Amino acid sequence: MNETQVTLTGWLGNEVTVRQAGGSPVASFRLACTPRRFNRRTEEWFDADTQWYTVNAWRALGDNCALSLRRGDPVVVHGKLSAQTWTSSANTEVTTFEVEAAFVGHDLNRGTSTFVKTPRSQAEADVPATPAPVGESVAA
Repeated sequence: MNETQVTLTGWLGNEVTVRQAGGSPVASFRLACTPRRFNRRTEEWFDADTQWYTVNAWRALGDNCALSLRRGDPVVVHGKLSAQTWTSSANTEVTTFEVEAAFVGHDLNRGTSTFVKTPRSQAEADVPATPAPVGESVAA
């Protein structure tokens, strides 16, 4: 597939919200990414313009984001990037960027975190894992 994959580091700009879409939970949050730059002339660091992304995390990842993340947390997000272009009420064309997250975690450069494994449901525990025959793939 030729989809654009990105890895972003930044700070949660709001609390995580969860909605249902097609019977699946989707967690959404805004991620602020502010690059630091070094000015060789002045020999000082400065913050460049903040870039904002909407992050959507589906199913179990979304549930875990809602339970784990709070506004202001430093996070790392990896997923598929897409651009949405729309016309505002002021009749101005606006482009926003969304990431469909595949992985989300706290940025451990900024602090510590404690991992708690999500318990499997009894139905999942009762189903034996069967590997796909060689040369075949299993659809998720």
